[in-house]
Amino acid sequence: MKNISPIRPFKSRLRTALSLAVVSAALAPIALLTAEEADKQASKTEKPAEQKSEADSSKTKAKAPPKQLSGAELYSMHCNRCHPERYPTERTAAQWKTILLHMRVRANLPAEQSRTILKYLQDNSGR
Repeated sequence: MKNISPIRPFKSRLRTALSLAVVSAALAPIALLTAEEADKQASKTEKPAEQKSEADSSKTKAKAPPKQLSGAELYSMHCNRCHPERYPTERTAAQWKTILLHMRVRANLPAEQSRTILKYLQDNSGR
């Protein structure tokens, strides 16, 4: 009869356990780094008590109105989304009106912004 070592039946289980230990040891630093990053992000978004009270008191004050963008800024911002920007001097005032009427629908521009862009284009048109 062969001598069977008492460890032999447990060899595969032992290998599995050691493999899991190695994988866990390799992943532990990554988990710690991820947790530290999350803590840093949370601490950046939280305000100290002094700043919170100032922020709460500033909420009661009237907020400053949003900055009005100029026609040139709006034109550059909206029209460059889909195609290269054209110089206002390339078209006449009437052509810009027709183009903007069409592009307002295509680009889903609000009416006020559309009027501001049209005024800019017509004021600087070629003819």
